[in-house]
Order: sequence, then C-alpha cells, then structure tokens
Amino acid sequence: MSNMLLQNKRIFVVEDNLQNRIIFQMALARHGATVDFERWGRDALTHLNNITHVDLILLDLMLAEGVSGFEICDQIRAVPDYANVPIVAVSAMDPAIAIPKVRNHGFAGFIGKPIEVTLFPKQLASIINGESVWYAGERNLS
Repeated sequence: MSNMLLQNKRIFVVEDNLQNRIIFQMALARHGATVDFERWGRDALTHLNNITHVDLILLDLMLAEGVSGFEICDQIRAVPDYANVPIVAVSAMDPAIAIPKVRNHGFAGFIGKPIEVTLFPKQLASIINGESVWYAGERNLS
C-alpha cells in the first residue's frame, strides 16, 4: 500500500524541462498518480480546463519565454473551480528568496529542485491531505 501514496490522484504539472518532466512522471506514476503536463505555461489554464478533475498542481516558477509560475498561479486562482486545489512551486530558485515569495502568493508549498525522488511522492501526498510542505532540499541545509 505504501508504494501507492498517490493512487487515483491526478496531478497537473507545468514544467518546461524535459528531464524534470520524465523524473516527475516516473516518480508519481510509480505511486499511482495520473500526471498531465503543460510545457510552456501559456496554455496551462486551457489544458487544465480539459481535465475533469485535478488534486494538485505543480508549477515551475521560471518557465521559458519569460512566463512566470506566479502569473500562472494567479490565472488558476481566478477560476472558482480551482480555488481549493493546492498549488505547489517546484523550483531551482534560491529557496531563501522563493519560499517567502510563494508563501505570500498563496502557494500550498515549495519543493526545491532537484527533487528527491524518494521524498517527492510523500511530500505531494501530504499536501493533498491538507498539510503544507516547505522543502528547500538537503543541499540547502546547513
């Protein structure tokens, strides 16, 4: 059972880096999640509206072509259907700068890149269950 932490959960990911998308897909599918991706961010809301249900949204903060995860968060939050869906920043941005910024912006959590594959599904399951996760990554701990 423990290996299916995300069974029947649908996770929407906005991430422009192919390697990160592959890592996320493998880590989350292994735990039973269905994962949908939007690569550039520009069409995130359109893509999200084509999904019947979503349990969690993961946003890269710094996307290609100057698209910002903060802008995407605002677009998603403007839609009442997504008001209660947790949005998590997954970013390589300096956690000392990013964490206060994403907290103030109403994100449900922050997970530093590179993600830790063994922790990632547990972190997301915690967030889906109503907890907040603010994780800078082992490399950032003193």
